Amino acid sequence: MYRRERSVPLRGSSLALYNNLAVLPLPAKRLTYFASVHGASVGLVSAAADGAGCAHRQLQAREGGLGPPIVTQAAWCALPSRTLLVLASWKGIQMYEPDGSAMVYWHALDGMEASAGMLLFARGIAGTGLHFVCVGTSTGSVLVFDVPAKGTNITLSEVLEQHSAPSRTSAQSSVTADLVTADDSGALCVWGSGETFRLITKIPAADCTCSSVKLWNGVIAAGYGNGQICLYEAAHGILRAQVSAHARWIYALDLAPLSGKLLSAAEDSFVRVWGLSHNADTDSLEITHCHTECVTDTQLCGARFCNPEGTAFAVTGFELNEIILYHQV
Repeated sequence: MYRRERSVPLRGSSLALYNNLAVLPLPAKRLTYFASVHGASVGLVSAAADGAGCAHRQLQAREGGLGPPIVTQAAWCALPSRTLLVLASWKGIQMYEPDGSAMVYWHALDGMEASAGMLLFARGIAGTGLHFVCVGTSTGSVLVFDVPAKGTNITLSEVLEQHSAPSRTSAQSSVTADLVTADDSGALCVWGSGETFRLITKIPAADCTCSSVKLWNGVIAAGYGNGQICLYEAAHGILRAQVSAHARWIYALDLAPLSGKLLSAAEDSFVRVWGLSHNADTDSLEITHCHTECVTDTQLCGARFCNPEGTAFAVTGFELNEIILYHQV
């Protein structure tokens, strides 16, 4: 069981974007960083573990050119050697120090080819392997950046071309797979990393958009616009479980790596916690419902666990000027 504890205020509100909440726990400092996108800015909040206070920073995306660089997602990529705050927008990709104090790299999308009438933007951010940050784009391409242990010498090392619709990413290093990418047609691609990325398997397009996807211990959890969650075996793309999790569009998924808990949030105002487990006797993957919370009259657009164990999570919603925290009791 989880109980609503308190809220962290936002200076502004959250837009209705997929996975519009990022969380970076810093247990050594007894702090947690939160980030939520609103238009051309990202609201950053550092909150003390004891709830004693919050510090706010409004990170304004700046990329030059005409018009504001509307941000589509913000996420922290925690690589073994460093952590970066990555912003995806209509104009490109920016990478900052974790607290947003300094930009270390930006990549413009101007040179990419888009179909006539297509809006060019980046969306879907994941860190994988020892030094890669991957970002999806509206053309279906996934950009792979090679990130050094320190400094600003970040380079675009590879472009993955398997999707024909706007894509998004999720990553976790494992024996079977390191990266999963999904797109608006519902198709998923599973990748392994090395000197170059290799395609392991491809899961065909579904009847609706795959809005959020997570990779954990060789299992892919995918959330769809019809409210369903599907669990696939990453090595071969086999569907192992399917559940009608929500009444409306799923906007966010998250996985707690140490416990296998899955978090889902949707337009229907509900956020749910699920348990994933392997049944060795039947060689099956099982999903069980653990907990449900309702944020009344709110279109939820962001949900993240606040620690690797999944004993706390945070949610936010469209035009909500707060981040609501829940703790296990």
